Amino acid sequence: MEKRMRLYEFAPTRSIRARWTLQELGVDFESVTVNLVAGEHRRPEFLKINPAGRVPVLVDDDLVLTESVAIVLYLAEKYPHKGLVPTDLKQRAQVNRWLLFAATELEQPLWRISRHTVLYPAHLRLPAEVSLARQDFREMVAVLEEHMQGRQFIVGTTVTVADLVCAYTLDWAADVCAAACAPPHRRGARQSQRLIGSVRGRLASERQQVFSSCSVSRRRGCSA
Repeated sequence: MEKRMRLYEFAPTRSIRARWTLQELGVDFESVTVNLVAGEHRRPEFLKINPAGRVPVLVDDDLVLTESVAIVLYLAEKYPHKGLVPTDLKQRAQVNRWLLFAATELEQPLWRISRHTVLYPAHLRLPAEVSLARQDFREMVAVLEEHMQGRQFIVGTTVTVADLVCAYTLDWAADVCAAACAPPHRRGARQSQRLIGSVRGRLASERQQVFSSCSVSRRRGCSA
């Protein structure tokens, strides 16, 4: 009998990407909460699993996998019949493009904003860095917004891991960078909300509650 996968997670983090993917695939898994606020990610027993002290971590038999994008790709490829990664080579390349775009172009400005508004001690925060990061985010999210014109999903006509990864990033942006979609980019903001709505629409009521609770938790300063 195949052992259940184990997901080390904390709700208001990129763990949500892994959880959404597991739920979308219909895979039974064991959830292990690692409370970042309580410092559980710094305990020796967790550092043995991930020396970087970060969540999510997926354990599948003898595989220990970190990094949310790597996890969602692994899961999608393990269950290819579920369609979260396209079989067409060109569409698959587009999925990879947007996964990398989210990780490099969208997330990095958001991390800079978070670090210089919440995460760093007050004496290390640089207000000018927040302004620069917001501008960087506005420019890059405009690329995605333009791509989403007339589309429900980022690639093709069904949900893929690109949607799950980018929807989380955009939801995070709504919390940590409220001004990121300020004028003159109001039209683009509507496109972001449409993508988030498309992903939410894929999830049952229980999963919607997870989405909502994560947003609330992040607004309480628990982002990581």
